[in-house]
Amino acid sequence: MNNASTRDIYTVGKLTAKVKSLLEDKFPMIWVSGEIADFRIPGSGHAYFHLCDKSARIAAVMFRGQLRHLACKLANGESIVALGRISVYEPRGTYQLILEYAESLGAGALQMSFEALKRKLFQEGLFDDAHKLSIPFLPHTLGVISSPTGAAVRDIINVIRRRFPNTAIQLYPVKVQGQGAAEQIVNAIELANRLQHANVIILARGGGSVEDLAPFNSEIVARAIHASQIPIVTGIGHEIDFTIADFAADRRAPTPSAAAELSVPVKFELKMRCEDLNIRCIRNIKSLTAIHRENLFRLSRGVTHPMKRIQESRLRVDDMTERMSLAAQRILRQRHDGLIKTNTALLHNNPVDYVEKHNSKVNILLLKLFEILNNIVTTHRTRATACHASLMALSPQAVMARGYSITRTVPDAKVLTDAGQVDAGQAIEILLTKGKIDATVK
Repeated sequence: MNNASTRDIYTVGKLTAKVKSLLEDKFPMIWVSGEIADFRIPGSGHAYFHLCDKSARIAAVMFRGQLRHLACKLANGESIVALGRISVYEPRGTYQLILEYAESLGAGALQMSFEALKRKLFQEGLFDDAHKLSIPFLPHTLGVISSPTGAAVRDIINVIRRRFPNTAIQLYPVKVQGQGAAEQIVNAIELANRLQHANVIILARGGGSVEDLAPFNSEIVARAIHASQIPIVTGIGHEIDFTIADFAADRRAPTPSAAAELSVPVKFELKMRCEDLNIRCIRNIKSLTAIHRENLFRLSRGVTHPMKRIQESRLRVDDMTERMSLAAQRILRQRHDGLIKTNTALLHNNPVDYVEKHNSKVNILLLKLFEILNNIVTTHRTRATACHASLMALSPQAVMARGYSITRTVPDAKVLTDAGQVDAGQAIEILLTKGKIDATVK
């Protein structure tokens, strides 16, 4: 072994300082492109995030002075081109980009993939509220799909034991990040549905980067959640993290602990509520009993003996029978008197007597009517004869009977009054009193 005095030994601090010097001298100011992930702004106002691509990721920070003058807005999923320098944070021995300027390139590949899958599943109806299952009020067994060694499982168990210790917990251990995690989650959901031990399933994991949450943004996990016959509550990452699984789940909680709180009620509160309801029921029953007892006593004082009621009813029936008999007799007498009066009036106004009385008047009127009608007919016949004679005097037939004729052209039947109206050889016709003569002009 070489002597220690001949070795060039670096302390951790010296090595870190050396690396920092090399990096900062080699890359004083560079342009870097990537997609923003794990973006956060603490109380200091500085922005901390990672720049990622398909093969790597690097920590980055932009101080609030530079952040205030940016034209674009930094957010998870945004793809940017940034100008900055590489620096090493010596207390942790990590290197990071300290950015001075950034320009947006739009949504990054990871964010675009996330939005495309979200839009596809939404159009298929996997996120519709109509497909959401209701969470049982008091599940007897709670299924938990998560990493068996993660903090999420411990948080869920602590919350369940604190809220309702009687609830059984069935753990389905799976990987929650990395290759094969999505397939294990799908298998766990299908196993829980086959066994049907749990009333509710919590799908949970702690916080992480976009890459760490990738299994929960996979299509197969979303479809498995949608196909589950057992309601699923998701508690994935932190409150600001939203995954495809959260949209497909029946309920979404911001954290694993909150998912446990959504799944089971507080036993002590239920017990106190039951005791309060029991006291109120007893009080209401006593109050109703007292009210009904008072009503029964009051009604019993107003009840008479049935025989007495029957006797009173008999007396009322006899009285009403007698009154109805007297009323019927009175009505019959009135009707009889009315018939007598009517019969007397009819005898005084016999229609036969009336007809005989007015028959002579009718005969006289008929004679006058016939005389008037005869005069009217005679007058009109005389007037009609005079009109006929006048018409016959003016008739062309009467004129022609005195030796006159009518000459017309053929074939248009135009009456001729002047010899100049026809030409030689033209056909004409001559109408006589009886018949006609066809002729030709010479």
